[in-house]
Amino acid sequence: MKPFDRFAVIDWSGQAVERPRGLALAHAGRGDAAPQLLRPERGWSREAICGWLADHAATGTRILVGLDLSPALPFIDRNAYFPDWPASPPDAPALWAMVDDLCSGDPHLGVGGIIAHRDIRRHFRQQRDCGDLYPPGRGRLRQCELGQLAMGLSPYSCFNLVGAAQVGKSSLTGMRVLHRLRGKVPIWPFDPVPDTGPLIVEIYTAIAARAAGIRKGLSKMRSGGALDVALAGLDVRPHAALDRYDDHATDAMLTAAWLRKVADDPALWSPTGLTRHIAATEGWTFGVI
Repeated sequence: MKPFDRFAVIDWSGQAVERPRGLALAHAGRGDAAPQLLRPERGWSREAICGWLADHAATGTRILVGLDLSPALPFIDRNAYFPDWPASPPDAPALWAMVDDLCSGDPHLGVGGIIAHRDIRRHFRQQRDCGDLYPPGRGRLRQCELGQLAMGLSPYSCFNLVGAAQVGKSSLTGMRVLHRLRGKVPIWPFDPVPDTGPLIVEIYTAIAARAAGIRKGLSKMRSGGALDVALAGLDVRPHAALDRYDDHATDAMLTAAWLRKVADDPALWSPTGLTRHIAATEGWTFGVI
């Protein structure tokens, strides 16, 4: 595999507004300098992030991009995303296309259309509306999320749309972006790793926090001092001060530094639990081996 020259991490958000506060993008080159936060004056929109990624594809930038979202729903446990529904998509690219089509009327790459769908909504847990096909407990998990549990992490089901820590809406909005980037930017492991140009991988910021020596439950960094301590745990020099600090910005910066540090580790590109079927339907979190 040809090495990457640049690294970026995008802390994602499913907030139903044009410019979600939770969208953050950090960018780094090789070496030990701290990643830089790229923050437009008005903030990022999901459409603008999609355009930023497409621009890198057009220029052939050799950049590895980590997206903090789940690129697919659980499939392996029931051999379907939406069991017993005849229109359930057979693989992840078909799922992305379906999500984008059902949500075509939602502004800002929102996802109201899919979670209101008569058949699909039955699988989701929403505020004051838990679908009759949503299982009790934690909910359905992807195979890589079971791997996250084995690592001592706390993944949430993508079918859960309730609570501050839920990832379902973020993941669904991300699927709309992945569909629009189809054929422009490869997404591992759904696509093979290219020798040129950009590549997207799914990341989980808690994995980077653990690698930096941050104990479970203490991963939120809201000051420059806390960020520099974590960066030092990855052998990275102190960062240039930000105008303001929030855990979205610091998560993106720390995880970009981690992604740069581990990108050349062959074990992360060949996790033991990843099969062709999982790669086509559920994907995998980079860093889960």
